[in-house]
Amino acid sequence: MNRALPLAMLVGLTLQGCIFSPGQHMDTGNLVREGSPESSRIELVPITPKLVAIEAAADHSNVIAPELTSYQPAEYRIGPGDLVYITVWDHPELTAPSGPQQQIEANGRLVRPDGTLFYPYVGTIEAAGKTIEDLRSIIASRLAKVVAEPQVDVSILRFVSQKVILSGAFGRTGQLPITNTPLSLLDAVGQGAVLAGSADISGLVLKRAGREYIIDLDTLNRKNSNLHNLYMKDGDQLHLPYNDQKKVYLLGEVVSTRALVFKGSNMNLTDALGSVGGLRQETSSGKEVYVIRGVENLADEPVKVFQIDLKSPSAFALAQHFKLQPQDVVYVGPADVTRWNRFISQVFPTANLLSTGVGIQDDLDNN
Repeated sequence: MNRALPLAMLVGLTLQGCIFSPGQHMDTGNLVREGSPESSRIELVPITPKLVAIEAAADHSNVIAPELTSYQPAEYRIGPGDLVYITVWDHPELTAPSGPQQQIEANGRLVRPDGTLFYPYVGTIEAAGKTIEDLRSIIASRLAKVVAEPQVDVSILRFVSQKVILSGAFGRTGQLPITNTPLSLLDAVGQGAVLAGSADISGLVLKRAGREYIIDLDTLNRKNSNLHNLYMKDGDQLHLPYNDQKKVYLLGEVVSTRALVFKGSNMNLTDALGSVGGLRQETSSGKEVYVIRGVENLADEPVKVFQIDLKSPSAFALAQHFKLQPQDVVYVGPADVTRWNRFISQVFPTANLLSTGVGIQDDLDNN
């Protein structure tokens, strides 16, 4: 037994070293111990009101490129593929040459690929590039040679020549026509029917004239949002990415460890912890709440680890203003008593095994 006791103590100390090693729980000293290889690759940042204010000031997700907000759509101009309906009052033979019993589209005039259309007693007209009023005036002036004081009206039955392309996490993808009513960005997104559970609304991509603009739809309800002032232009492309590659991970002493889908840019630390049931009251350490944020080039810049002490109720208000980013890892460390209990649970089986071994050795010696 005298030889077994030092061995049991050695095993216990070894286990204790494992329990309190950096691989088992996060500790500020272990994270940035001077001289350690990890110290140059990890930057520990306390979450303070000043940090939250700095990050809020650096948040430019609500800022939209001025060339987008300055664009104002001009009056619609007819183009190839558009179907035009021409009404000449008191002259049904001109308005509906196919007969009034036909569908209205059967009496429409299609703008040909070369931009022209034909109309009786008027002939071929260069319609492409004309406004509705331009076309009405041309037809009225030419009809005046055969019809006394013609009353002409022009409308477009089908808009084809100007369009926006939708792709990604929309319920309706493909071409979306631009009509004589200006099409705003929000109208286009609404008509596209966003797949709410699958879309990354913070990463909408607008492609225009060879450039790409990232637009955060999550800023719509923020103060001074300019999203209402964005209008679509012929040839624009809208791509809404899926959010399956954007997650926030909750690990450690939380009620439910899991990955949360990052659906927008407004997810904060309080929201994330609340979504998994919060901290485990019996095992967690409120002062060891970390947000681990990776970097693109680990060789050149350190990983940022943000820390907050949630033992104070006022800290939850601070956590509510700390915004998370995609791929953040939120880790909650165990309390000291939890580490001790885990240490004991590992030491006792080892001690029992040693005791049994010593007892067998004594029996052999006595025999």
